[in-house]
Amino acid sequence: MAGSRWNKGLVSAMSGFTSMSTQINAQAVTCTDICAARRPGANAMAPMTGEAVSPTRYQLMSARIVDSKRRFGDWEGDTVIGKGHRGALVTLVERKSLYTVIRSVINKTAKAVRGAVVDGLSPYIDWVHTITYDNGREFADHEGMASDLDTRIYFAHPYASWERGLNENTNGLIRQYFPKGRDLTTVTRHEINKAMDKLNHRPRKSLSYRTPFEVFFNTRTSLTVALQS
Repeated sequence: MAGSRWNKGLVSAMSGFTSMSTQINAQAVTCTDICAARRPGANAMAPMTGEAVSPTRYQLMSARIVDSKRRFGDWEGDTVIGKGHRGALVTLVERKSLYTVIRSVINKTAKAVRGAVVDGLSPYIDWVHTITYDNGREFADHEGMASDLDTRIYFAHPYASWERGLNENTNGLIRQYFPKGRDLTTVTRHEINKAMDKLNHRPRKSLSYRTPFEVFFNTRTSLTVALQS
């Protein structure tokens, strides 16, 4: 992403932050410090090295517009791990519609996860404004994802899973199709598509019993019509 373009995006993103400081390793770190640390070239993260990334570059709050759910295109992302850490699913949920995208990876490396995220969200690139992740090292290549998808990447505070509560709840639903005892290196694309189809066509109470598919694509399906008739 070009420097000028990044700076404009940074100013826009920072306008949505609340002014607060957070205690990390007994040192107060403000949002300004964190945002500056995430600029390309400014002590940038290295791709998956096996070392923990500095928490200073992780503790980033979502913009207010993301929390408001007033628009489409703000996503939450996470990974679901297979038995014995064999394979993983990359899960992405759109906050307003609950529309879910799933991709599989053999190894939970930053490179593999970046590829899965870009593959999963590219069909909806016009509706990818932000993605909020947890603090896993698999999301270390956030700058690459931001560039590939022309989006902004945010991270929840450590040990604050409620900041990504929608994704956490969706992962629980995904486990209905891929139990914890499952080796996820054996998952097929057909299985993933089937699980996505079921999740995205399941009426949700929070959506007034519309489905994520209907809300995301602004349409109606015969299933919902039948349920409401």
